[in-house]
Amino acid sequence: MVKGLIFDFNGTLYFDTDKQEEAWRIYIQKKYHRSISPTEFRDHIHGRAFDSIFEYYLGSDSSEKEQKEMIEEKEAIYREIARADQKNLHLVSGAESLFDELSGRKIPFTVATASGIKNVQFYFEVFPLYKWFVGPEGWVYDDGTIPGKPEPDIYLKAAKKIGIEPANCLVVEDSFPGITAAIDAGIGKVIAMNPAGDRDKIEKMNDVKAIISDFNGFAERFLNE
Repeated sequence: MVKGLIFDFNGTLYFDTDKQEEAWRIYIQKKYHRSISPTEFRDHIHGRAFDSIFEYYLGSDSSEKEQKEMIEEKEAIYREIARADQKNLHLVSGAESLFDELSGRKIPFTVATASGIKNVQFYFEVFPLYKWFVGPEGWVYDDGTIPGKPEPDIYLKAAKKIGIEPANCLVVEDSFPGITAAIDAGIGKVIAMNPAGDRDKIEKMNDVKAIISDFNGFAERFLNE
């Protein structure tokens, strides 16, 4: 039985893959004067921990200063792109109603995201997240203290934050590394949200109970089993 829920954010609660890709394109073109291929996004960026991205672009001997500059510049570009697209600056359809229902039923939930604090603060600025969360401190995000996905640590920490054993949690994820992290954390039920580049692999994963495109009807489908 599901007793707690954990949501990824990017590509799950907020469809921003196009904005992430555009920010990477702008940054890599500016920094390295080249483009990024679709397979490069799939194999080295989407759902990857930043340390993996650092190693790919900056090399294994990159300095902390180089890494910080890379992420800060790329994420600043991303936030500008996201803020400019006001039409699509909203949570995925059905998410707010689901949060209301979870709150009403006193089912604990949180977010486990690979985003850093500046992006998380941005999300709390532009979305009505304070309605359901105390603030960024109520989420698990990349604060530099835990390995990123596909390592399971972020989901183990999120389950602990809401006080529910991983086996009694449901996770919603959109990426193959994120789903792998959830499975390796011992999460009891994993739902995939509209996966893009890794859809073929995700469809073949026995541990993924369903693939969805929004949160409409989610509670009836997955919480009443």
